Amino acid sequence: MSSRKGAPPPGVKLVAKNRKALFDYEVVDRVEAGLQLLGTEVKSLRAGGIQFRDAYARVHHDEAWLEHAHIAEYSHGNVFNHDPDRARKLLLNRHEIARLKSRVEEKGMTLVPLSIYFKHGRAKVEIGLCRGKAKQDKRASIRQRDVDRAARRELED
Repeated sequence: MSSRKGAPPPGVKLVAKNRKALFDYEVVDRVEAGLQLLGTEVKSLRAGGIQFRDAYARVHHDEAWLEHAHIAEYSHGNVFNHDPDRARKLLLNRHEIARLKSRVEEKGMTLVPLSIYFKHGRAKVEIGLCRGKAKQDKRASIRQRDVDRAARRELED
């Protein structure tokens, strides 16, 4: 195990992290889901070609889907390259999907991708069950971040 705080565990390669989601939403629960991808999507992901600032997950017909995640076309792909903006199926078991669906139907809850990574060679996405923050909550987050940063500087000196 690495001694660095926040370092991924062995066998996990972080591809992207949705920092904006942690600022805009309060994360109530986190779920790890597999991601059903095409071959060129996997290669593009390994190269770091993903943008998921506006991405979200939804439950539709008892299946979970990742919407609006842009995985760039693979640079060495051919005519069989993938559609960059297609919906991708999330691989969860039936009980997890049912639990998420019931929680999302609560007022103000949404499913937001927090990070995408490879775990032992398999593409995984961490989905957060989130509640939107009000403007004053965002200001409090900024204030807390500044206080933490100042405390870290004092400890370094």
